[in-house]
Amino acid sequence: MRILHHLPLSPFCRKVRLAMAEKRIPFELRTERVWDRRPEFLDLNPACAVPVLVEETGLAISDSSAICEYLDEAYPDLSLYGRTLAERAEVRRLVAWFDGKFNAEVTQNLYYEKQLKRLLGRGNPDSGVIRVGYANMRPHLEYLGWLAETRAWLAGNQVSLADFAAAAHLSTLDYMGEVDWSLNDAAKEWYARLKSRPAFRPLLADRISGMSPPAHYADPDF
Repeated sequence: MRILHHLPLSPFCRKVRLAMAEKRIPFELRTERVWDRRPEFLDLNPACAVPVLVEETGLAISDSSAICEYLDEAYPDLSLYGRTLAERAEVRRLVAWFDGKFNAEVTQNLYYEKQLKRLLGRGNPDSGVIRVGYANMRPHLEYLGWLAETRAWLAGNQVSLADFAAAAHLSTLDYMGEVDWSLNDAAKEWYARLKSRPAFRPLLADRISGMSPPAHYADPDF
């Protein structure tokens, strides 16, 4: 059985989980407490970061982008990048937007400060950084809403890795109760459509010890 080493609230791990579930690739989840720096895990990824996918052959692949590219090449029947060069370029652009810009301006300021920082033993949350994360949420949701209003899915006519990258970050923050969905109706409607897909069900079933999500988190109809 292939194994995905992950942290439950990591948006990068969630992106890979959604991609594998959409492609119907069976896998086993193993939570990796990266702060423990297990020698066995360091052998798989010297960077000591998740996600890491270990195939049945023993092949270990780290970094969410590398894993998703590998999955699309190894299991090409359902492409999450699109078929044409233009489609694939747009998917990659938006994945980079959410994994880069959204992560730096929103996810890191909320998830890292309020959850991961404590686990890593790096001090107390910085309220100023958290305020910046909340302020940055609005323009990102407006852009996501604009994409959702002008296209069938974020990158075009088909659901793609762009949708799953965006949803991975938002689902992490939504579990923490940090997303104000009243800021943009189109973004909320897009997220509700995505939550209704079978690939999303395992994420909606996630529960973190000592932290309960808001009631709407697991409701595909919001």
